[in-house]
Amino acid sequence: MKKSLSLTLRVFSYLLPLTSYLFLAACTTERVSDSRQESVLPHIYPDYVGVTIPANIAPLNFSMADESAMRIDAVITDSQGHDLHSQGSESVDFDIDDWHQLLAQNRGHSLTVTVSAKLADGWHTYRSFPLYVSADSIDYGLCYRLIAPGHEVWSKMGIYERNLSSFDERAVIENTQFDGCVNCHSFNRGNPANMSLHIRGKHGATLLRQTDGSVVAYNTKTPETLGLCVYPYWHPSGRYIAYSTNITKQTFHSTHANRIEVFDEASDLQVYDVERNELLLTPILKQDSVYETFPVFSADGRSLYFCAARALPKDNHQLDSIRYSLCRIDFDPQTGHFGTSIETIVDAPAQRKSLSFPRPSYDGRFLCYTLSDYGQFSIWHHEADLFLLDLTTGASRCMNEANSGDSESFHNWSTNSRWVVFSSRRDDGLYTRPYFCHVDAKGQVTKAFMLPQRNPRRFYRERFLSFNVPDFITAPTRFDSRQASKAINNTYRKDFSVRKSE
Repeated sequence: MKKSLSLTLRVFSYLLPLTSYLFLAACTTERVSDSRQESVLPHIYPDYVGVTIPANIAPLNFSMADESAMRIDAVITDSQGHDLHSQGSESVDFDIDDWHQLLAQNRGHSLTVTVSAKLADGWHTYRSFPLYVSADSIDYGLCYRLIAPGHEVWSKMGIYERNLSSFDERAVIENTQFDGCVNCHSFNRGNPANMSLHIRGKHGATLLRQTDGSVVAYNTKTPETLGLCVYPYWHPSGRYIAYSTNITKQTFHSTHANRIEVFDEASDLQVYDVERNELLLTPILKQDSVYETFPVFSADGRSLYFCAARALPKDNHQLDSIRYSLCRIDFDPQTGHFGTSIETIVDAPAQRKSLSFPRPSYDGRFLCYTLSDYGQFSIWHHEADLFLLDLTTGASRCMNEANSGDSESFHNWSTNSRWVVFSSRRDDGLYTRPYFCHVDAKGQVTKAFMLPQRNPRRFYRERFLSFNVPDFITAPTRFDSRQASKAINNTYRKDFSVRKSE
């Protein structure tokens, strides 16, 4: 026994310096020497050159876009002489505590980033670029669905939450706990206590999180409606949820840049009264000659915005002629009654365009929407762009600063109405990934930046999933997935009652 222990100690003492050497070798930083000074900006991935960021965002690690680079070095400095340095063989990886300290010290100011890359012929140092640190913080986190971008079947998928100040991600609920598809997650202004979640498949249901944290499974299909309630949006009071019901189909173009088309054959709107368990219906939002979809409440809760298009005749299959406008109807939160007339806010068909995904800022100042050539499922339209509507003047403008040459789609506002998160295919044309831009009180928009990752090139190259329906959350969801799975797998569904208004 003593001999065995002695041998173990000798082996350990031999390996200890070797282990220490390997650890130190992995952490070795080369001195950037004899560097060639370049007059051009560095081509980095993700493109963080000149972006505006919140002070509480996770470190913006990046790589050289040129994968032949053997090392990358970055130094971030402020006007007071404080600096932050990182170097790596694949990407820079800033210390998270030092990063947050530097950003906190420079809220409302800019930082200077100097990047050097070691290529086959030695070091190259590129022209420095700024990072603008906004005085406006961003919410605690982001919630999204991760799904393979297939068209007919799904496999593993789930709803996940990400801490925006770090790289921590956790599953809210995954379909490994039941047989079905999870989608249409929604919160009331980012508050996880008010949560709606839709399940499709043989265990179909709409899950509503109650004020006590419990989860109830509802059957949202009624004899008076087209189908299940989808596309939820909470009233600011938390008492109501606006839904649409849609008969949705999918088709494929034989020769077209947008190969997949998802469209409605019929759709209506309704509002659910959470307190009274009543689905509020009105004929004005249930017209056979009109497709109504994507309902959202205004910031004050007294209006309902939605998208509307003239329905195609049954013998007409020209999907590229379906174009949606932005419309509005009054809503009385005290009685749950709707107005008697519909107002067109943005006549997109007059521009030979179609409008989808209206999202008003929570301060009531702006409304962000997506504009594409036709239809309402803009996520597959490469020409889709974000637009900003000034609700005080009625003027709209293209958010050129944030848009790209590929699809910009689903979006949501931060609770302070200063940040917009949206889905974009700009990275590779295949997968949607979350991007953020800042919108100030005057409607000025900044260049968008991709959701940071510890090693972004490796992360986005190895994760073959799309980020779907990103939404801000103000705190961890603390969602009980086991309780939710029991409710999903149980056959019991609570039914909606219906209240009609003339």
